[in-house]
Amino acid sequence: MSSSSAADEDFANRNSSFSVYDPNRLSGEGSPMMMSPWNQSSSPFTKSAWSNFSETASQKIPQNGLIGSLVREEGHIYSLAAKNDILYTGSDSKNIRVWKNMKEFSAFKSNSGLVKAIIISGDKIFTGHQDGKVRVWKINPKNPSVHKRVGTFPTFFDIFKASIRPSSYVEVKRNRTALWIKHVDAISCLSIDQEEGLLYSASWDRTFKVWRIGNSKCIESVKAHDDAVNSVVASVDGTIYTGSADGTVKVWKREQNGKVIRHAPVQTLLSQECAVTALAVNNSGSVVYCGSSDGLVNFWENEKQLSHGGVLKGHKLAVLCLSVAGNLVFSGSADKNICVWRREAAVHTCLSVLTGHTGPVKCLAVEEDKESTSGGQKWVVYSGSLDKSVKVWSVLDMAIDPNQMAMMHNGQGDVNWDSIPSAKY
Repeated sequence: MSSSSAADEDFANRNSSFSVYDPNRLSGEGSPMMMSPWNQSSSPFTKSAWSNFSETASQKIPQNGLIGSLVREEGHIYSLAAKNDILYTGSDSKNIRVWKNMKEFSAFKSNSGLVKAIIISGDKIFTGHQDGKVRVWKINPKNPSVHKRVGTFPTFFDIFKASIRPSSYVEVKRNRTALWIKHVDAISCLSIDQEEGLLYSASWDRTFKVWRIGNSKCIESVKAHDDAVNSVVASVDGTIYTGSADGTVKVWKREQNGKVIRHAPVQTLLSQECAVTALAVNNSGSVVYCGSSDGLVNFWENEKQLSHGGVLKGHKLAVLCLSVAGNLVFSGSADKNICVWRREAAVHTCLSVLTGHTGPVKCLAVEEDKESTSGGQKWVVYSGSLDKSVKVWSVLDMAIDPNQMAMMHNGQGDVNWDSIPSAKY
């Protein structure tokens, strides 16, 4: 897989630094307060503290800056999910760690190894794994630090029932069949439609599957692409987007006939040589973003129909993850950086580049900062990396004028600012 090959690289340690507009500081030099405790070793069985900075140091942090950093010798971070100041991290160890207020709060263990995707829904946590299964965990209402596994998709009973029916088998490779309700390769991504109670799982087996959360049933399996499906996103109005290593982004519409649900292909948004590695959709479903292995982020605007809006060029290497929050778009890349883009109408401006990871940025989670001020909406951004660390950033949504853009341009020699505002096609 193109998106995971970077994990094999040997990443040299270096001091943390970050790049952001600050009139007094245009060279992007490293600051002592931003350094992470890279040499700090910790046992997987002992609690690790986040590194917190002193009050005097925090007063000097610009509007977009690092709050804290966690380093664990447990494995690369492949998945993140955040809700109500609780952070879940999944890695290539068997542990799913839970963090609260920047301290380790809890952990629970899966026997399946690598955790590729995490999604939170109410008091349940869904995790997608390398072994092709989705596991369901529930938070104990009396003790929120305790998580109990309450299910697996597909269930053992459903597998047993399907296995005795010849019609349940489909061809997955030449001369090889498998049950249609089972993924036969790693799950790469999960998405949820809360209103309909549906969970979507995308897999390297070229399919996405649809699960009814209420009864744990697989209600549909869609052979979606000619190569691994790297991303699936459920948007409003029953629209589903999938992105694949085959270089395409496809749009699917959910259709319901009585109790039967089917997803029909309606459009191919993109067809290119390089792999599609990440997708994200804003809350209203009006903008769709696609990250690719060539480092570009394409986007489409959905007014009456989806039309290509432009390309964001901020990365030198593959875009591995995307997240949208309010007016902001976050792109994490194999170049170890996170670009923060602000959308105003159809124009995207790069507010800042968050740097400090020493490995590819593999996953992102964004939460609104409850301490947002009148100066603008603030967000807490979590980034997980193949350097085995999670970093926590504070990002302010603020408009910047052309003069500031010019100053940023002078201070940022390594970013392609020519794409700002985004090119219209």
